[in-house]
Amino acid sequence: MNRLNPLCDRMHPRRNLRSDPELKPLRPFELPATPFHQMRLAATLLLVVMAVVFIATLTIESTHPALPWVQAFAEAALVGGLADWFAVTALFRHPLGLPIPHTAIIPANKDRIGDSLATFLKENFLTPGVVARRLDAMDIADAIARWLVSEPGPVSAKRRGFGPLVARLIEALDQKAIGDLVRDVASNRLRALALSPVVADAVDATLDKGRHEPLLDSALDWGLTTLSSQAPAIRDMVSERTTWLLRLISVDERVSDSLIDGLRRLLSDMRHDPHHPLRARVGESLRAWAFDLRHFPESQAKVEAFKDDLIANPAMAQWLSGLWSSASAAMVTSLNSPEALPASKLQPAMRALGERIAADASLRNAINLHLRRAAVGLVNDYGDAIVSLVSDTVRKWDARTVTEKLETAVGRDLQFIRINGTVIGGTIGLVIHALRVAL
Repeated sequence: MNRLNPLCDRMHPRRNLRSDPELKPLRPFELPATPFHQMRLAATLLLVVMAVVFIATLTIESTHPALPWVQAFAEAALVGGLADWFAVTALFRHPLGLPIPHTAIIPANKDRIGDSLATFLKENFLTPGVVARRLDAMDIADAIARWLVSEPGPVSAKRRGFGPLVARLIEALDQKAIGDLVRDVASNRLRALALSPVVADAVDATLDKGRHEPLLDSALDWGLTTLSSQAPAIRDMVSERTTWLLRLISVDERVSDSLIDGLRRLLSDMRHDPHHPLRARVGESLRAWAFDLRHFPESQAKVEAFKDDLIANPAMAQWLSGLWSSASAAMVTSLNSPEALPASKLQPAMRALGERIAADASLRNAINLHLRRAAVGLVNDYGDAIVSLVSDTVRKWDARTVTEKLETAVGRDLQFIRINGTVIGGTIGLVIHALRVAL
């Protein structure tokens, strides 16, 4: 598969041609860097050389006996090179931009090529009978057992190859569909969960262990700070609600100061006295609320309504959908990293499972049978969909991009055809000239 990755990368339709180092424009007098461009330049230069030589033999006035042989070679080489240039170019585009019939074959038949590729894939690889025959001779369970019992130490080649393979399978899944599935399942489980008893237990546990005291202290500190910062606003409110006659004798100021001082003294006493009656009342109120959550439907309904509103919140739905993205990203990172393979705590269980599979022939047969049935079932259910995916994907590709990518991928060999055509054409010209001289 790794040998196919460069070809797949070249054929990817979404890659920007301008950013592709293999297709970047050449500077003046710069030799192309890729083998394809080098071979195309070599084939073109050879054709130009043959043309120059042929023209030279026509213009040179000489009776040298080798001149007709050179002329015959150059003429035939020029014809052969031009014919092969036309044939190679006609595969990908119209030669010289002329709409000659039966040229630009690949762009014109892109959809038919995709359909043929899909049909070939279906008939030779994605039929239940073919898959069953290919899997019949494979002992997949034995391979799994050998992987499970392999020594952890330095990461073995089997583990190093299996981890990235599983990572690629995870990456190949429909991430959005699985994320939506996780969101729906989690949402349904949350809706089915009775939240009131859970909240009641949490409140009781918090009160029993005194964990509400730091929260209450923080709330009191916030109250004291807020009271100090809002003292002018409180004085203004009292002044607005006091008659002008009382304001003449400064009653509003005395009332404001008394109110602010009383509130500050109350909050300060509650903050520094852990046994203050109001602090105890807060604990009693929380305990009573927990009791109501267990026994009174109206209290339970409020908590459940809050839970339903939370689940219906788009931000909550987005967070639930992101659970799979986070989990899959962590798994892919772990599987691709040799140091992050299963920890030592999992090794005994993995090794025991591998030894159990290796020692039990009936278990191996059962595993192989179920895996073959699963693979055949997948092909039977989704084979047509996979074939349609191949055909539809090729249809959606941009013809120009596909042409340039294919030409870059296989063009080097096609340029060899041009060179061979030029050389062989010239050789045939020599043979014909020799026969003409002999006769």
